[in-house]
Amino acid sequence: MQNSYAESARRYMEAVAAIVASMPRRPAYYIETFGCQQNEADSERLAGMTEAMGFVRAASPDGASLVIYNTCAVREHAEKKALSLIGRAKHLKEANPEVLVGVCGCMTAQPHRMEEIKKHYPYVDFLFGTKSPERYPEILYNALTSKKRVFYPDEYDNVETPSEDLPVKRETTWKAWLPIMYGCNNFCTYCIVPYVRGRERSRRPEAILAEARELVETGCKDITLLGQNVNSYEYGFAKLLYELDKIPGDYVIRFMTSHPKDATHELIDVIASSEHVARHFHLPMQAGSNKILAAMNRRYTREHYLSLVEYMRKKIPDIALSSDIIVGFPGETEEDFAETLDAVEKAQFDFIYSFIYSPRKGTPAAELEDTTPHEVKTERFARLLEVQNAISIAKNSRFIGQRVRLLVEGPSKTNPEVYSGRSKHAKLVHFTGGYEALTGNFAWVEITGADVYTLTGKLAAD
Repeated sequence: MQNSYAESARRYMEAVAAIVASMPRRPAYYIETFGCQQNEADSERLAGMTEAMGFVRAASPDGASLVIYNTCAVREHAEKKALSLIGRAKHLKEANPEVLVGVCGCMTAQPHRMEEIKKHYPYVDFLFGTKSPERYPEILYNALTSKKRVFYPDEYDNVETPSEDLPVKRETTWKAWLPIMYGCNNFCTYCIVPYVRGRERSRRPEAILAEARELVETGCKDITLLGQNVNSYEYGFAKLLYELDKIPGDYVIRFMTSHPKDATHELIDVIASSEHVARHFHLPMQAGSNKILAAMNRRYTREHYLSLVEYMRKKIPDIALSSDIIVGFPGETEEDFAETLDAVEKAQFDFIYSFIYSPRKGTPAAELEDTTPHEVKTERFARLLEVQNAISIAKNSRFIGQRVRLLVEGPSKTNPEVYSGRSKHAKLVHFTGGYEALTGNFAWVEITGADVYTLTGKLAAD
């Protein structure tokens, strides 16, 4: 089935390209992406196939002949934002009835959302989920030729291995998302991802290595490996990192996201001995209470988590550690929250992504009784930030007076005199003295200041 999908994608790309070639001018496309880095990587693949079919990229939906919304379902806020923007597509359709409007991604992988869009958004021409981007050329061909609305619900079991060698249009030449696997098998009780992304499907290591090698050879300096849980990569994540690190060149390897239950000493050892892997490890803890961790179905204890942190700091003393924390999960007591604060103090994260729990329809946690008032959750959230912010400032302040090597990402959108870059510790640095030729290249910056979220500095003299 996998090979037939890839071959079918190529045939349909040729068929759409023939249709586009017959048009008086090349049509333009626009893709709006919501959510995580995996969605961004999916959009890059959609863009690559769209351009291979003859379309050119548009700077905005206005004037585009094809508009695609790649949606997120992890949080209700993301869904509402996507639905709001999709609603505006009605005006695009009114201005030009020939424009094709498509919706894809995690939100449309949910049957109730697909039905909602079919019923209440009649100007949407085609819908598909996350199962496999290689079905996209077929979907687009049918939308172009049938003049009817096209709907493709997900059927994950039909795709066992991701297709390779389909075109990708990356946002930059110096920074790349590199998916190594898709889907998730963990079924944390609060998370919708396994239901919208399907079961884990790993790419072959030789395909990943070939793609990474090509990226480095063509000037890419920052490669982020993507997976819902890279630690459960089928062919061994530690081994994959070890092989990737052998690729000659000046570049940084990052990865996300890791599940603590699958993080191993072997992986930490590989990072410690590597030349190119960033000195940053994102390891979501979610909670510091064993009772809440069990209710979340995380399948590790706070003791196991903190032992990993201890080993990591022993093997990589300068490691920057970040985490995700959920406040107010159903059943969380003040004692449970106190254990989370204690674990945060012990782990000494450089930074965290923290959220007040919100139920997602279709997950087991959405059925749990939640008796904690919202104002209590808000107060706990503020206390968590107070504790973490003090840690973050202390962690960042240790860089003041040091020279730090950054990959420069470009000038600020609000102040062209200030440039930004990211270090091997995943620290975002704003600095003066930059210039356009530095964008996409490494530079040394002298750190002069620090706050909770960023460092500040000036371009270092040679």
